Amino acid sequence: MTGRIIIDLFTTLDGVAQAPGGPEEDTSDGFRFGGWQATLPSEAVMRSVTEGMETLDALLLGRRTYDIFAGYWPEHTTGPEGFIGELFNRVPKYVASRDAGIELDWQGSSRVGDDLPAEIAAMRENHRDVHVIGSVDFVQTLLAEQLYDELQLWVYPIVLGQGKKVFPDGARPANMQLVHAESGDGSTLLLRYAPLPGEPATGTM
Repeated sequence: MTGRIIIDLFTTLDGVAQAPGGPEEDTSDGFRFGGWQATLPSEAVMRSVTEGMETLDALLLGRRTYDIFAGYWPEHTTGPEGFIGELFNRVPKYVASRDAGIELDWQGSSRVGDDLPAEIAAMRENHRDVHVIGSVDFVQTLLAEQLYDELQLWVYPIVLGQGKKVFPDGARPANMQLVHAESGDGSTLLLRYAPLPGEPATGTM
């Protein structure tokens, strides 16, 4: 079995993927639009997220996102979100951190980051679909080193003008292949990309 590393991100039109969930989720560098996704509900996005959960059998998270999830999902295993909470509690959770002494109290959690290419290879051997959710800083590492199989973006029709971007200035030049695109319910666009080798070519038009 060769599994996939799938990056899941909610983004704005200007590429911001920071703090979609709540105002206090992440205020780093003065970010003031935390919770921007809450005012733009989308049945199409929820349907797509639910479909992704059907094959997810491991999580790969950056430290900040892990801490947010660990503080929330263990207490939300019933109600409308219960199926997500039960799934996240059950599957293995890999946490990218350079700190060998970190304490990971959420059941099924372990640290990675000493040899990320080898650790990613092991995940592909042991899992079907490993999902990276949020974790923007860590995602930029995966993108730069092409340690992923699919980049899945749910793009919302707003511009924030500030915040962490999926592809900030200085991102590694890369080629990608669009493998799927669909409009949501009048407000969102789902785009899925796979990495291609090499850097973008130039020419004259």
